[in-house]
Amino acid sequence: MPKDIVVKQVTMVFNGRGEPTIALDKVDLSLPAGGFGAIIGPSGCGKSTLLRLVADIMQPFAGNIRIGGESPASARKENALGFVFQQPTLLPWRTVKQNVELPIKIADRGNTRRGRLTPSELIELVGLKGFENALPGELSGGMQQRAAIARALVLRPDVLLLDEPFGALDEITRQRMNLELLRIWAESGTTALLVTHSIAEAVFMADSVFIMSARPGRMVGTIDIPLARPRTLDMMRTPEFFNCVNQVRDGLFGRESEPAPATDVEPVETW
Repeated sequence: MPKDIVVKQVTMVFNGRGEPTIALDKVDLSLPAGGFGAIIGPSGCGKSTLLRLVADIMQPFAGNIRIGGESPASARKENALGFVFQQPTLLPWRTVKQNVELPIKIADRGNTRRGRLTPSELIELVGLKGFENALPGELSGGMQQRAAIARALVLRPDVLLLDEPFGALDEITRQRMNLELLRIWAESGTTALLVTHSIAEAVFMADSVFIMSARPGRMVGTIDIPLARPRTLDMMRTPEFFNCVNQVRDGLFGRESEPAPATDVEPVETW
C-alpha cells in the first residue's frame, strides 16, 4: 500500500574539517500516498541529501520525517522503501535476474510482503523479458536502468525514491524511459519521489514539483501540475505544459525567466 511522505522543518548540517556546512535549512515537504513528486533546484542545494534522509541512508540534524506515519528507519526495516540511483550500480558478474533478486537475498528471508511481484514478473514489467540471463555489460544504459528499477521494486516498496535515474542518458532514451517509469509507477501502485535537474522532466512526470533554493537548501515553492494522466509526449506541446514550465522556472529564477513574447513559431522544450 502506498504511503505518504511528510517532511517537517528538516535541517541537515555536515561537519567537515572547516566550518560546519548547512546543507538543508528547515525544509518542509508533503506528498500524498500514491502521488508522484519531483524535487528540483540548483546543483548543491541538497536535493539528493533530502532524498537520502527520506530513505534513512542519513539522519537529519533537526526536524522530523514520517513515511505513512512511521519513521524512515521503521519503513526501511519493513522493506517499504525502494531507491534508484543515478547510476544503475548493477553487479557486473550477476545476470539481470540475479541482480533483481539480490534484495530478496539480502532482506530478512521471513519478510515476504504480500502481493510481491516475482523477479520474472518485474523483468517483464520493465520491458526486459528475454534478457533475464544477460550480464549488465551486454545491456544499453537504458536497459541497465530498467533492471535497476526492477530491483528497487522487487520487495514491493510502498515508496519509490529516484535520484536522477536518467540523467546520464541521451535525450531520446530519457524521454522513453520517463514514459516507461510512469507506466511502471502506475502499475506498481507506489508513491514516487524524483530528484531531477530538468524543469521539463519535473513537470512531465510529477503531480507536484517541489522547488529548492541554492545552499543552504530551502523549500521556496510547490507547483501543482494539473496535466491529466496518463501523460503523453504530445502534452509537451500544449500551452498548459509551457505554463507549468514557466511557473517552475519563475520559482527557480524569479521573473528573470520572463518568457519571450508569443510568436507563430512553436517553442521547443528539451530535457
